[in-house]
Amino acid sequence: MNLHSTYHDTVNLIAVDDARIDSAVALRFKDDMRSLTEQGPDHIVLDLSRVTFVDSSGLGAIVASMKQLGPGKRLDLAGLTPDVAKVFRLTRMDTVFTIHPHASAVAPRAAG
Repeated sequence: MNLHSTYHDTVNLIAVDDARIDSAVALRFKDDMRSLTEQGPDHIVLDLSRVTFVDSSGLGAIVASMKQLGPGKRLDLAGLTPDVAKVFRLTRMDTVFTIHPHASAVAPRAAG
């Protein structure tokens, strides 16, 4: 699982550099998210613009990452591809997360 964290003012932008978040990587994803969000800004944005597939395990891992955040921290999503956005709509998780069209909408200095 390739996750990269960069700080932009008050935002911890975490980019997923893999095409899939599925059962094969769900546990590692949660562990990596925990370590990348322990320190730094309270506003975390998960950039999913390179992710083309999320299964139920992957969705569960994203939700678990939100739940394991410390008090006062929040997780937003950005850059959902059409198939990933459909999963969030069908499961109504789009009502749980704030979803931004692009990471640059939240972290203006973010590349892309």
